[in-house]
Amino acid sequence: MKWKDLQNEDCPVARGLSVMGDRWTLLLLRDCFLGVRRFDDFQKNLGVTRHVLADRLKLLCDRGVLEKRPYQDRPKRYEYKLTEKGKAFFPVLMTLINWADEEFPTDSSSPYEFVARDTGKKLKPELTDANTGERLELRNIIRKVSGQTEEVS
Repeated sequence: MKWKDLQNEDCPVARGLSVMGDRWTLLLLRDCFLGVRRFDDFQKNLGVTRHVLADRLKLLCDRGVLEKRPYQDRPKRYEYKLTEKGKAFFPVLMTLINWADEEFPTDSSSPYEFVARDTGKKLKPELTDANTGERLELRNIIRKVSGQTEEVS
């Protein structure tokens, strides 16, 4: 199965991976959230080849995660901005950053510290159920498949 063929799978993890599932795409999105907008700046920050970068930007635009806007006519140059669909990925990225900092710490400190605008306190993402407000943990979740319930472990 080809990577992009995952977009038609029933499994939401496979569909998500068809868009976000390689290192360059995640690092590209990280840079978008940090304010990078232009091709040359992405390339300089990431050290990725022009071909790979162009491919990832096209994929993200085609899937509605980024939009491409001209900022210069001669020569024609574009900037890339997050769409609402792209902005919706922010909690996932924040959770990944937090998970990596906690589970795979390095000797040096993380280059990122995200703080609440109002309080200035460091943020610690936590996944909760929007219906109940309860924290999502494996021990309090079951999965329904064809009307049958199964434990999640």
